[in-house]
Amino acid sequence: MSATRTTNTETTRPTDPDILAIDLRTAVMRTSRRLRVEATGDAITPGQYTVLALLSGSGPRTLRDLAKSEHVQAPSMTRIVNALADQGFVTRSADPDDGRQVRVDITSAGRNVLAEARSQRTAWLAQRVAGLNEEDRLTLSRAARIMQEMSAK
Repeated sequence: MSATRTTNTETTRPTDPDILAIDLRTAVMRTSRRLRVEATGDAITPGQYTVLALLSGSGPRTLRDLAKSEHVQAPSMTRIVNALADQGFVTRSADPDDGRQVRVDITSAGRNVLAEARSQRTAWLAQRVAGLNEEDRLTLSRAARIMQEMSAK
């Protein structure tokens, strides 16, 4: 790295790409973790939320596809899907292309619980943003646009 971070803010170069990358990664990961934990609610776990979000966005998927998307082993995904099915949030059916595969789809109850969890996450984050001054909110607004553009490339 070309710059080192110290406790003395005058020697810190926050625009150095290496330092900024560390700061951004840390901030994004901490915020993501807090959103997952603080605002998931009692209805579903963070892992279940992610599966419902995947199904909501991409439609029915096989257990294998879900496990691959989430970088988990098939037995772990099976447990998540079984819990969601027991709650009526997903349905399982034979894959029409390969009857040996199980295809999972989100139900209307799953869409409802996902919408509620998203609403809770937004409310949690909005509460924290509301506590910032106008200048910091403008900075975050600009940063959000920049990060969306960066991740789209």
